[in-house]
Amino acid sequence: MSLGFKLIYHKEAIEFLSKQEKYVQDRIALGLKGLLQIPPRGDIKTMKGYNGLYRLRIGTFRILFEINHVEKLIYILTMDFPGGVYK
Repeated sequence: MSLGFKLIYHKEAIEFLSKQEKYVQDRIALGLKGLLQIPPRGDIKTMKGYNGLYRLRIGTFRILFEINHVEKLIYILTMDFPGGVYK
C-alpha cells in the first residue's frame, strides 16, 4: 500500500545513480520503492544530530533522505558508498 508520497531526487543523487551499472540502478530503485510502502520498508535509521534526516541502506550503498509529510515528498539527497555519503 502506498502513502501517496513522491520521490524527488537531488542532482548529486542522480549523478551517482547514472554512473552505476544497470543492475545496481535496478537494485537501488527497488529499495527506494520500499520507502513508499506502509510502513516504509528497508534498513532505515534516523541520523543522530540531524533533525529530519534519514539513512537507507541498500547493500553496500547508503542513501540520505528527508521526508516532507505536509507535501508528501521524499527528498533523496545523496547516495554513495558508506565512506562518501557521510562527508
